Amino acid sequence: MALLRALLALSILIAPLPGLAAAFLPLQGGGQPLLQQRQSLFGSSAPRREQESPGDGPSSYAPGSTSRKAELASLGPASLFAGRRAGGLFAPVAPRAVPLLLGPLTGPAAHLRNIIALAEAGPAGYDAVQHGARIRPPRAPTRLTLAQIFQWIADTPGQPHAIGRYQFIPDTLRRLVHRAGLPRNTRFSPQVQDRLADLLLLDAGLGELQAETLTRTQFMNNLAQIWAGLPTSSGRSHYHGYAGNKATMSWARFEREVSRVLPD
Repeated sequence: MALLRALLALSILIAPLPGLAAAFLPLQGGGQPLLQQRQSLFGSSAPRREQESPGDGPSSYAPGSTSRKAELASLGPASLFAGRRAGGLFAPVAPRAVPLLLGPLTGPAAHLRNIIALAEAGPAGYDAVQHGARIRPPRAPTRLTLAQIFQWIADTPGQPHAIGRYQFIPDTLRRLVHRAGLPRNTRFSPQVQDRLADLLLLDAGLGELQAETLTRTQFMNNLAQIWAGLPTSSGRSHYHGYAGNKATMSWARFEREVSRVLPD
């Protein structure tokens, strides 16, 4: 009888142990391994890692799932070293946060646009097309929609495509159109061109200059990094000699014109 009581007491002491051991040790005969036990204990699971597969086809571990690109996107932001232009370590500098422009800026911005146009477009103004373009657009730029301009760019590779009063190059034009939220059937009117140029003025630091957190010289040098026809404080274009670029006005004149609306 004493032996029976001892065995009964021992069974009570060790009864919880199988459940406790199951949480930390691999089980046999189809039981869950350690990682799965930890997941069930804490109510979470690590994301499943996709096997290598070419292209953007369906994941090899989940037939009928979304594409590889969508699967990766669902896991959160890409690595800094992922090589994506929008999120990679070597991505272009992000544009400054600016309010959505409903129309061209007025005041100093209008005068600054005139200075830029003087350096970039010449007498052709809003209908200017880079002189090196052998095949020109089918009509004057201000009579074209954005879609027609992008089609002209696609149909005429291997030539310059700077267009309009502010000589927008293709990559810059696409980026600005996206930022402004303009549909592709928008006409490339003077008002639209001014509106896109104002985004670049803000990128150059117009707001910071007016808030006195940026000097006028710094702002002017920033403008010269956007428009090759403008001089830097060295007196030369930031892109001097690149693809034939050079400043089309002196630093003294540039400074004189800017100081008319943006005094120190």
